[in-house]
Amino acid sequence: MPPAEAAPAGQIESLGPHAQRVRAAVDRLAGERFLERCWRKDAGLWTQDAAEQRDIRQRLGWLTIADAMRGRVEELRRFAEEIKEARFTHALLLGMGGSSLFPDVCRLTFGAAPSGVDVGVLDSTDPAAVRTFECRAPLDRTLAVISSKSGTTAEVSALTAYFYERFKSLGGHPGQRCIAVTDAGTPLEQQARELQFRRVFLLGPGTGQDIGGRFSALSYFGLVPAALLGLRLDTLIERGRQMLARCGPASPAHDNPALRLGAALAVLAEAGRDKVTFLFPAALSSFGAWLEQLIAESTGKQGKGVAPVVGEPLLEPARYSPDRFFVELQLSGEPDSGLDRHVGALSDLGHPVVRIRLQDRYDLGGESMKWALATTVAGGLLGVNPFSEPNVRESKHLTKTLLEQYARERRLPERTPLAVDGPIAVYGAASPSPRTVPAALSALLGLRVRGDYLAFLSFLPRTAAVDAALGALRSAVARRLGIATLLEIGPRYLHSTGQLYKGGRDAGLFLLLTADECLDLAIPGEPFTFGVLKAAQALGDFDAMQQKSRRILRVHLGGRPEDALPQLQRLLEEAL
Repeated sequence: MPPAEAAPAGQIESLGPHAQRVRAAVDRLAGERFLERCWRKDAGLWTQDAAEQRDIRQRLGWLTIADAMRGRVEELRRFAEEIKEARFTHALLLGMGGSSLFPDVCRLTFGAAPSGVDVGVLDSTDPAAVRTFECRAPLDRTLAVISSKSGTTAEVSALTAYFYERFKSLGGHPGQRCIAVTDAGTPLEQQARELQFRRVFLLGPGTGQDIGGRFSALSYFGLVPAALLGLRLDTLIERGRQMLARCGPASPAHDNPALRLGAALAVLAEAGRDKVTFLFPAALSSFGAWLEQLIAESTGKQGKGVAPVVGEPLLEPARYSPDRFFVELQLSGEPDSGLDRHVGALSDLGHPVVRIRLQDRYDLGGESMKWALATTVAGGLLGVNPFSEPNVRESKHLTKTLLEQYARERRLPERTPLAVDGPIAVYGAASPSPRTVPAALSALLGLRVRGDYLAFLSFLPRTAAVDAALGALRSAVARRLGIATLLEIGPRYLHSTGQLYKGGRDAGLFLLLTADECLDLAIPGEPFTFGVLKAAQALGDFDAMQQKSRRILRVHLGGRPEDALPQLQRLLEEAL
């Protein structure tokens, strides 16, 4: 591999002893005419269940969405101009999962062009986050982009009610400060019509209705926010079209980057290297959250799956366990030479590595299509349906039950902690019951077996101090145990990696982190607040994980998590 300074755009795999099996898998895919059948919407590639096949045939529209959206570029450009002419300077996207993650990639990777508006993405029920986004820009210059494929997403409904009520205080018609992006025929479309939203972007036949949320980057879900930012939509879409052509049925199998990548994901997972670890320079780091949902939610079911590791602090190359598969993404014109040397050292130690070079940021339009196809290929080889998310509803159901109880009793159920140490209380199931927090943590860690990972599921406020403390906690565990560490932000992860954690292989140790709410906000029309909603989501997922017999503890950090997290790190190191 040439040094980073000279690396051309493209994809190079260094798979060592796994290369032959990956090549055999590509040959098998070619022999089965996988891509040809994929483009024909042959759902038998993934399941023989008739009902599932019907659903899959309604999820493959992303294969042709780039062609369809080319004809919508002028419409989106005119819409963005209208918003500027209406004197909006900011937009706030209210969404979860697939409807929010690619807009966040666009926002963080490109920023707003001089011709665009400043777009923020709010995908949280944390009351402090809601208040922060409310105050980040003049409310009378802010457009709400309400984005939900189903039109029934609970978090989006709560956020919509809150900001619509706030817009009422400004005078004029509050609906003219809102637009909606949703499938045709959803409750959100009906609400938008009734409240006279400024604009409704509907995903219908041929324009995205037949696309699952996590595959929707180049549909209206990704392109409406991109248009508001002032991005070159024609370039973004064209890169997607070019990549799909490179990865389509006409491409020779061993020259097809998506086929090779999907085969590598599946073959390496079956060989025990099921922790695909993404290494990004800062300029591309936001793409990790989008990839995380795509891979985890698509493959994590039926006791199988690939665990995406994103944002993990770098370790010494010799410290990584032999269950890793590394993927490096870099910009050809802005190479991070230190990261390149790190990946080279990993390859020299025998770890399988894929190195991907993008010619510029707009290549993310193509990269999103390549990874979507690679993930469906991996699903076919692993024998799972990559378009379903059967376990996501479990946490939602338990959350709904808790909120119904709160509506009756005006309180959530009280739980008895296993142990308490100052502001820190630990909850879970353990036998015999530990008497101290370190003992409880030690009991959890004592359940670790080879090939496990440790995931921190954080329902804490997103502040600089909390983020730094979580990073330090993650780094300490990775260094001491040498296992993969994941950090997930609740409730967002419930729409992504939550599927892997409950439906995938039982390979995780989980610490679910909660805290008291120092600030709370009412949700108009609901008997509960944002703080209660977030707490119910955390408890609902904790209960769902316990029902699946996952190895999990809930650690409650009192009212000042930024102070309690360093103490938790000390207690965790004592347990280690």
